[in-house]
Amino acid sequence: MERVTGVNIVPHFCRIEDKPLDFYNDFNIIALGLDSVEARSYINAVACSFLEYDENDNPKEETIKPMVDGGTEGFKGHARVIIPGKTPCFECTIWLFPPQVKFPLCTLAETPRTAAHCIEYAHLIKWDEVHGGKAFDPDDPDQMQWVYKEAVKRAELFGIPGVTYSLTQGVVKNIIPAIASTNAIISAACALETLKIVSGCSKTLSNYLTYNGVEGLHTKVTEFVKDKDCLVCGPGVLIELDTSCTLQKFIEQLEEHPKLHLSKASVTHEGKNLYMQAPPVLEEMTRSNLLLSLFELMGKVPSGTVHATGTSTKNDKKTSGSRKLRVAFKGVNGMTDMDTAGGA
Repeated sequence: MERVTGVNIVPHFCRIEDKPLDFYNDFNIIALGLDSVEARSYINAVACSFLEYDENDNPKEETIKPMVDGGTEGFKGHARVIIPGKTPCFECTIWLFPPQVKFPLCTLAETPRTAAHCIEYAHLIKWDEVHGGKAFDPDDPDQMQWVYKEAVKRAELFGIPGVTYSLTQGVVKNIIPAIASTNAIISAACALETLKIVSGCSKTLSNYLTYNGVEGLHTKVTEFVKDKDCLVCGPGVLIELDTSCTLQKFIEQLEEHPKLHLSKASVTHEGKNLYMQAPPVLEEMTRSNLLLSLFELMGKVPSGTVHATGTSTKNDKKTSGSRKLRVAFKGVNGMTDMDTAGGA
């Protein structure tokens, strides 16, 4: 703000999930500088939840919330532009991220060979043995110090060098050291793409830039293709219901749906809260809707779009997410089941 006249920056210190959806909807562009796949998936789902499609499944321009994402790992980095409904969203290319390295528990318990093995032993095994199932908090310095000391003992027992407090933090929190030059290059790329979107001064990146400075310099732009069946940025999962289906029954179906598995869902329609799991005051205000039919709550229209936000499980990991759902009611206005499915 000192460097640029008229710029106003408002910081918020909290979890990104703590902000209501309206908070993110107030921005014209969302720039991501996040540190995990889970955090990116959440913001991606939030931005895509604002996206609406017309009757021909074309995205409505006024509902598009552009995102610019950047990330670094040591001497490597990426910058990308996500235009929901037009370019692939984060979920469309989730396969780009390699699975997190996990050590077999038998190796940790019986034959540790590296400093990381000793640290994970203290973190995953010794902590539970000593603290009786108490959840470990990686942001608590006292608990991290405990893991470090136990890892040092383990390393000395097996004659393994290299256990440091810094490495302990890196292994437990999956931290990769930051390189200033990489951060500067990637942040500059993200700032440039944001400027392009704001001003329209040039064509935006199409659509994924990779940077590698490990040996010399290598940079490349790849154009990935949008997944037309994406559950996050697509037109939405089609769900056919009877007009008598209550909101409570609908929420239960979301958890049982083979593509969604969305538990503890909050449901909105055209910006109106049909049912909110939290905060308690909103839950109490919307609780009576659970017994009403979704058909009535949506204004007795043949079909429409609702947004469900809840917890989904993927690869044994629970994440918060928002899903767009195309709800079609059977037999309304003389439609058959097949007509409803084809017209939605």
